[in-house]
Amino acid sequence: MTKRKHQLLTESERDQILAIPTDRDHLARLYTFEPSDIEIIGARRERRNQLGVALQLALLRHPGITLAQLIQDRGAIPHDLAAFVAEQLGLHVTELANYAARDQTMTDHARELAARLGLRGPTRADIPFMVEAAARTAWATDKGMTIAMGVVTALREARILLPSISTIERASSAGRARARKQAAHALIADLSAEQVQALDQLFDAAGGMSHLALLKTIPVAAKPDHVRQILDRLRQVRKIGISPDVAGRIHADRFRQYVREGRASPAYMIERYIPSRRCATLVAFLLDLEERLTDSALEMADKLIGGIFTRAKNAQARSYAATSKNVARLMLIFRRTIDALTDAVDTGEDPMEVLDASVGWHTLLKARPEVATIAETANLDPLRVAADRYATLRKFAPDLLEALQFRAGKGSAKTIAAIEMLRDLNRSGKRDLPADAPMPFRKEWQKIVMGDDGKINRRLWEIATIAHLRNKLRSGDVWVERSTGYRQFDSYLLSEPKAKPIVSALGLPPTAGEWLEQRGRELDWRLKKFARSLKRDALEGVRYRDGRLQISPVRTIATPDAEALADRLDAMMPRIRITELLHEVAQETGFLSAFTNLRTGELCPNENALLATILADATNLGLSRMAAASQGVTRDQLLWTHDAYIRDESYRAALAVLINAHHRLPFSRVWGDGTTSSSDGQFFRGAKRGASGGDINARYGVDHGFSFYTHVSDQRGPYHVNVISAATHEAPYVLDGLISHGTDLRIVEHYTDTGGATDHVFALCAMLGFRFCPRLRDFPDRRLAPIAPVSAYPSIAPLLGKRIRTDIINEQWDDVLRLVGSIKAGHVAPSVMLRKLAAYERQNQLDVALQEIGKIERTLFMLDWLENPDLRRRCHAGLNNSEQRHALTQAIYTFRQGRIIDRSHEAQQYRASGLNLVIAAIVYWNTIYMADAAQHLRSAAAPVPDDLLVHTSPVGWEHIAFSGDFLWDRAAASAGRKALNLPPDSRAA
Repeated sequence: MTKRKHQLLTESERDQILAIPTDRDHLARLYTFEPSDIEIIGARRERRNQLGVALQLALLRHPGITLAQLIQDRGAIPHDLAAFVAEQLGLHVTELANYAARDQTMTDHARELAARLGLRGPTRADIPFMVEAAARTAWATDKGMTIAMGVVTALREARILLPSISTIERASSAGRARARKQAAHALIADLSAEQVQALDQLFDAAGGMSHLALLKTIPVAAKPDHVRQILDRLRQVRKIGISPDVAGRIHADRFRQYVREGRASPAYMIERYIPSRRCATLVAFLLDLEERLTDSALEMADKLIGGIFTRAKNAQARSYAATSKNVARLMLIFRRTIDALTDAVDTGEDPMEVLDASVGWHTLLKARPEVATIAETANLDPLRVAADRYATLRKFAPDLLEALQFRAGKGSAKTIAAIEMLRDLNRSGKRDLPADAPMPFRKEWQKIVMGDDGKINRRLWEIATIAHLRNKLRSGDVWVERSTGYRQFDSYLLSEPKAKPIVSALGLPPTAGEWLEQRGRELDWRLKKFARSLKRDALEGVRYRDGRLQISPVRTIATPDAEALADRLDAMMPRIRITELLHEVAQETGFLSAFTNLRTGELCPNENALLATILADATNLGLSRMAAASQGVTRDQLLWTHDAYIRDESYRAALAVLINAHHRLPFSRVWGDGTTSSSDGQFFRGAKRGASGGDINARYGVDHGFSFYTHVSDQRGPYHVNVISAATHEAPYVLDGLISHGTDLRIVEHYTDTGGATDHVFALCAMLGFRFCPRLRDFPDRRLAPIAPVSAYPSIAPLLGKRIRTDIINEQWDDVLRLVGSIKAGHVAPSVMLRKLAAYERQNQLDVALQEIGKIERTLFMLDWLENPDLRRRCHAGLNNSEQRHALTQAIYTFRQGRIIDRSHEAQQYRASGLNLVIAAIVYWNTIYMADAAQHLRSAAAPVPDDLLVHTSPVGWEHIAFSGDFLWDRAAASAGRKALNLPPDSRAA
């Protein structure tokens, strides 16, 4: 089909606007006639005219077109619609054959019925109205379908029939252009001539790069020099003097569109824009860049400060470890001393004489200074050791304090006072602190900072103040103006009135008393029931011995018949190259339509280049090497495609298309119905010497690295992925995937390993409607938490911990509901809030309340786990799905030794998203052909029971070639369904 120039809508979107439903439920809702309709239809004498008029009446109401227009657009009347209308009239669809032998008859009927319904046909005079409707919708979006539907809605509200799709599309394009022009003018209206000149100077070259390109390059490795470089960029942005208030003049979505364009477009391309668009793009980009630079400086400082204390603790640990031989010797002396004193008591002799004879008084006196030194080493506060790295702190901390404005509530006023004093000391060059210098940090540090002479140690005070500021920033008690990640804590939450209807829809009671009463009854009943079952030894796989639980591990072993069936299906899978597979899946699902041009909204005209770009991310090959290994695409094409079409939201939308398409496949239900899932992290090493900014996790060795934290459904589709630091706790990210995956999956039950489990996650999952089922490695060591006194359950008292603090839940219930509502609405990511709450030096009351709620939910889960072996097996099987996905990942992500060399988080997320998308495509393709293979076996009378199919998996890859030359033209030409890989005798049969 010839591609229309500057198209706003895809072919499928054009079809959707005039879509006629095919399923009976939708037909009934839209096209069921009322008695008055039947009367109008029955006024026609001939049956053919009755059916024709009925169809006209139906179409005028929805989608708002005439029958002639439908026939012109589609070439025929949809059979499902004609049959449904005919059935209501007791007629047969064949009556339509002779309807409207004269075109004028059809036109007259349409005009008469439109008048009865209060409708009129569109005219050229309606074009300005349509353009204005498009402009209103486009004020918030550039998406063609959304804008076109805005036009359609306006026409329907004005009782105007829909014109042709091309007319709607042209009006929508014109409206979008108008909205863009209006938004650009709103952003730049107050720019002075000097500011416009400063914006234009961003394109001037400096050291081989334009100033704009240099501003876009944000260092990521945590080094003091890099903090200063980031702050220098921040000063350059602020120097232009753009007011942040201008962002509020246009719709937030439109502003984000400008930001995305500024981020993704190279400087030379922005320079070619017309002046208004160029300035508007730069204004939005620089306002966003100011926030990102602020966050980057704070995040890097956070890592450096944390690193100082981590190294201090490690150095202390090494010092203590070096005394191990002396400790052992001194402990022997200590034991001999105790033995001597015991003997003296038993015999009635003089203890000192016995001690001197057995140990030697001189030996004890000689050991005294050694004991003091070792005790001092063991009890040495890391703050003192961190002072040895004071010079490192001074390389960046003064610049950071000078560049940023810190704000706080009344509870953190002393922190701000300390920061102001430190800033003044830095400016004046003074070294000594006044005696009344504020000390906002904890009391232990206050004692250390105050010297024996009563004077404050400047070095210790400064390090303690900066470390304290780090914790306050993490929690949100202290915030920074013009920051995204370090805002005031309350700003992350919806207001109570906005959160109320959301939590009400979740079924949460407005008061803590109601919730505690219901949960308390259930918990009490469950604990007593569990105690009785435990006493009877009636729990499968669970034993209670000496006050401790023993739980038999779950073993899932496929039967020989299941393994044989899986082998037969695998052998029948067609042999295919990854290029062919991607083209075929793109053709089947249309997932490439999610990748639209950032600037025009158009689809990519070069599918080979787009698929090659995606595969370059997925395999870690990179664009240059992909071009060198490909036929049918060039490096320039890949660079252009990546800049214009690859974005995080595009990857998410494409993944949703694939996951939804797979979810609709009947064979996918062999493995599940899409209501359960699991999540797990997979470690990837970063670039050598930490150039990519990764962190070290001792669990994975000494390499810096990252984790791809992925959610996988029971149907094996990987529906969400996040790139997180290897040193970051996984638990905060469990809910991110469950809340914001954007697919048709309706997850009810979710599994993780121990790393994803905290009481906070238990609480939020339960309140958001998810059943959280982690496989807890330390299960026997975890205590059950009762609401009633422990004495109410004497037989299981050793398994119980402290009582739930219901008072704190009552006090904080309103804020808990605000938090839950904010997360449910997508106002804030769960991971952001959980990290904030975890950062408080002293536990935040909301954090405590959430933890207490989580203890209740964890206790109920633990009782389920102990009483229900099927749950243990489901969790084990669910986590196996994640492990299978990890194995496929290792087969795909092989280039550059599987290291992540990208410096920016955005580029790292592209790698993870490309990989996830390719895995989803493989899962979809495998499912299609496994269904074919199973059907082939059944047609040959071979037994293929569903209880054996459940042990198969669509995550296999032995039949897929991932390496070699990437022949994109050949793959595109051969796209289409493949024949199964059958033995010759089977083909003949």
